[in-house]
Amino acid sequence: MGVKGPAVAFTVWIEAVPFPKAKTPTRPALALSDLQAVERDFAFVVDAGVEALTAVNAAYGADKALIEAVSVFDQFTGAKAEEQMGAGKKSIALSVRLQPRDKTLTDAEIEAVSAKVVEKVTKATGGVQRK
Repeated sequence: MGVKGPAVAFTVWIEAVPFPKAKTPTRPALALSDLQAVERDFAFVVDAGVEALTAVNAAYGADKALIEAVSVFDQFTGAKAEEQMGAGKKSIALSVRLQPRDKTLTDAEIEAVSAKVVEKVTKATGGVQRK
């Protein structure tokens, strides 16, 4: 062939060539709101075996359109907790962030969502809200 210098050769098996990947964004576009977010804190007394994730998921389910974030900011367990709340009990404290998209929330709307959060978490964990 008379090639001078480095040379490379290869074979392409057409049936082994993968199809192109679908062109989709890796994450959704950032959607910011001009409206003020509202944060509410809740505490629940539950059985010691209840996982905090159960309470977090239940809180998210209260209003998927308004609830932007739910986080656990405290978990009171141990001998002191049992002394104050009873044997086999613990307290889980959640912070719930409501982010309106189209209008400012009224006090009544915030209270309605708060009541749904309490209802859903209480039902999912078998606990009671702590004041």
